[in-house]
Amino acid sequence: MKKWLIPLIVVAIIAFVIYQWAVGFNNTAVQYEADAKTAWSNVESSYQRRNDLIGNLVKTVQGAADFERGTLKDVIEARAKATSTNIDANNITPEQLAQFQQAQTGLSSALSRLLVTVERYPDLKANQNFLELQSQLEGTENRINIARNRYNEKVNIYDVHTTKFPGKLLAGWFGFGEMPRYKADSGAENAPDVNFDFN
Repeated sequence: MKKWLIPLIVVAIIAFVIYQWAVGFNNTAVQYEADAKTAWSNVESSYQRRNDLIGNLVKTVQGAADFERGTLKDVIEARAKATSTNIDANNITPEQLAQFQQAQTGLSSALSRLLVTVERYPDLKANQNFLELQSQLEGTENRINIARNRYNEKVNIYDVHTTKFPGKLLAGWFGFGEMPRYKADSGAENAPDVNFDFN
């Protein structure tokens, strides 16, 4: 065997091993990124379900002739803003996520005010359609929370894979950047100020 052939074989083997490692890293990162994007789609789907339920809830509440129009208007406007705020799953940025979250928080706040106001309307509170929608909304809020947590779990798996050494060396070459996580609303770490006013 010629002496120059041995180094050539060793170089070829090393190149093949590096190639296989790079392909493996890339394919795994693609899979993890796709899983995170699917998880984000599930978050959006849960919010869409809530928006649909709120639309039906608004129609039911509008049937109460003397219901406070300002409260209802706030919910309708917040719902319109929340449904118009979209994120491209292929390019989720922290800024887009914050904007999306702000719109959803505004809708949650308006919806909470609506549900508190309903307490003053016994006929509406006893309406079977309203009660069913309210129950479905509560379940949907739980689904949203679960979907957000699953999204964060998938993003974590992806981020760990693309930022751990030695994968971090390849991540930039293959165009894999860090994905943003869904964070708690600003001030969520503080205990809520509960005030029971019975007057």
